[in-house]
Amino acid sequence: MSLIPDDVIEQVRDAADIVGIVGEHVELKRAGADWRGPCPFHGGTHRNFAVIPKKGMFYCFVCHEAGDVFTFMMKRLGMDYPTAVREIARRVGITIPERRYLETRDLDLETAGVLGLGFAPPGRAFLEAMAALGLEPPLLAEAGLVVRRDDGSIVPRFRGRLLFPIHDLRGRVVAFGGRVIGEGEPKYLNSPDTPVFHKGQLLYNLHAARHAMRKAERAVLVEGYFDVLAVTRAGVEEVVAPLGTGLTADQATLLERYTPHVVLLYDSDEAGLRATFRAGDELLRHGLRVSVATLPEGEDPDTLVRARGARGLEEVLRQAVDVFERKIQILERKGLFASLPGRRRALDRLLPTIRAARDPITRELYLSRTAEAAQVRKEVLEREAGATGKGEEGRGKGASVVQTLPPSPFPLPAGAEKALLVLLLSGDPWRARVLEAVDPEDIEHPVYRAVFEAEVDNAPERLDETAARAFEQLRGEGFEGRAPDVVFTRAVDWIEARRLEREIDKLDREIPLASAAEQPQLLAEKRRVFDALRVKYPRFKIASRRRSAPGT
Repeated sequence: MSLIPDDVIEQVRDAADIVGIVGEHVELKRAGADWRGPCPFHGGTHRNFAVIPKKGMFYCFVCHEAGDVFTFMMKRLGMDYPTAVREIARRVGITIPERRYLETRDLDLETAGVLGLGFAPPGRAFLEAMAALGLEPPLLAEAGLVVRRDDGSIVPRFRGRLLFPIHDLRGRVVAFGGRVIGEGEPKYLNSPDTPVFHKGQLLYNLHAARHAMRKAERAVLVEGYFDVLAVTRAGVEEVVAPLGTGLTADQATLLERYTPHVVLLYDSDEAGLRATFRAGDELLRHGLRVSVATLPEGEDPDTLVRARGARGLEEVLRQAVDVFERKIQILERKGLFASLPGRRRALDRLLPTIRAARDPITRELYLSRTAEAAQVRKEVLEREAGATGKGEEGRGKGASVVQTLPPSPFPLPAGAEKALLVLLLSGDPWRARVLEAVDPEDIEHPVYRAVFEAEVDNAPERLDETAARAFEQLRGEGFEGRAPDVVFTRAVDWIEARRLEREIDKLDREIPLASAAEQPQLLAEKRRVFDALRVKYPRFKIASRRRSAPGT
């Protein structure tokens, strides 16, 4: 649908002479306040077809066709909805002002049409257009195009949004992504999973990009729909995007089918970097070579192309570096390799990527590079990474070789992380208190961490299907009569106690690696942390694990 303002549509409808327009196709005669004639739709000869000017509608008492002046033009002349609105606006002398949103993206209406973009108006025009085509609400609901409210009413899922068609690999439209125009949340809304669409199993634009990916021997992976359009218009055709979520294993498998190399072109802010490295690890698990192209600060692919053109984009892609090297660059910039505790923190961030690397040569190179950067013996890293390579040859090509991490040394009672997320999603003041007390790294459950990070980044649209379900469930949870203050205090205590436990574990790993001069300082630090855990959180002692004080 075209971007015609809803109030203008109403103005055109009110100004239209429905009797005159229908009368061009049907011989009408006055019958009181209404007009009657033979139905043009079922070919009747009796005057069972009524035009009701007061209501601006028509109705057939035999075949039950009904609608307004736009519906009549669509059914009788085969027009789509925007064309019908424009035609009647022309007749009544109303100029239709198109919305300006696309111009801010350097897209004109002609280009938008070629790209298949559309518009979902904020009113009921979509339902009227579907009714004119004979598509009933149950079918529209199955396709994810309408939703039923609690009061039983049916409303369009997409309202006031620019629409991006999502295609399957055969080029068939199976879903839509909608970007809100103006104010509103969420900014992006996708079709729900349906019998023909599972968003974790498709990539936006893959149907058009797969042949270019094979030819270029690379794929460029971006975050959003507009990024895909901008990169494509700059001449880089091998570009795809996840569908509003983090990259899934199924999507990585799709990429593996068409290319050996993926270039990640995500935003360079903190949220973008987290998404970059999560996607990078998933791609490494599928044996792909992964590079990261770094955008200038404050830019995304769309703004970059509009500001610097195809040449600016190609320069950014040309300077892409291996995903692991990019991680090391960031850690070096933060100064983590300059101290012993910093090196330990850096290793905690590098080891998951080493474990993710399915290709044995890539894993070997990552181990060597880490040993060089962190000044740690390679054999020590191999033991901790669990990356000796034994048994890898027997795995299937598509199998994941992610190492199973040991269970948390500090067992979390059921519901502690969940309680914090329920508080977080309940809005202020609890949201502010949780974000002040807890970092994303403190949440160990992967689904809960995804929800936490999405809330921190204000981007729930990035959640995959599992995390999105958890998000909705958590928003509806309560505390069953328990005081939120008590829930918050107890949950944060558990998080802090577990944080201290992890600190002791890190020190236990650092002490054997330290020089004789450094060990007394580390032992003293372990004593301090141990005492803090024992004194501040005595009720969180671990029965299943014997923790000795330093030096005992």
